[in-house]
Amino acid sequence: MERLHVFVEGQTEQAFVEEILRGHLWSAGCHSVVARLMGGVPGWTRVRRDIERQLKQDRGCSVALMADYYRLPQTSGRAWPGRAASTGANAVEAALQECVASSMGGGFDQGRFQPLVMMHEFEAMLFSDCEAFGRAIERPDLIPDFQAIRDGFGSPEEIDDSPETAPSKRIKALYGGYDKRLMGNLAALEIGLDRIRAECPHFRSWLERLEVRAASAP
Repeated sequence: MERLHVFVEGQTEQAFVEEILRGHLWSAGCHSVVARLMGGVPGWTRVRRDIERQLKQDRGCSVALMADYYRLPQTSGRAWPGRAASTGANAVEAALQECVASSMGGGFDQGRFQPLVMMHEFEAMLFSDCEAFGRAIERPDLIPDFQAIRDGFGSPEEIDDSPETAPSKRIKALYGGYDKRLMGNLAALEIGLDRIRAECPHFRSWLERLEVRAASAP
């Protein structure tokens, strides 16, 4: 059975992996699912080293990654592959996979490394079900406001990223007491993984790759 290590930016994503993804991926065939805190978004050299160490130490495991596209370093020794030149998450994910595969050498099973680069941070996924979001944080009065934001975009993953209009900033503007780590995961639990994957196609594609990997592991 597959063992999965998920490298994440912070405690919100860590809780999401441990409280929501873990149980789902267990049922898909994973033997264990462990969240690994990166402590924000450090330089790629350090992250790559930690990923490759895990892949080499445990050849029966896979490694996944959750990172925010707009927070990835672009310059100097901290730059992440593909970020400076790319215009989207898919290109960065491909560059990360190519970098790890090249470093690991011939014979490396590229399916063992599955990065998810989210365009507009974790909070974007909470707009997958605005009614459940408002209910979870005990602010049903904000449901129409959340829905108005959601209706302005093709999917929650497209809610934009400027300092003033990133998903978390939009939530904070409506509810100053919003606690990202606590309320974000309460909302994700209330919304449910099925609804999130239905509304967020980029996230869904990543999750499906993890499911296939788990189901096919010996």
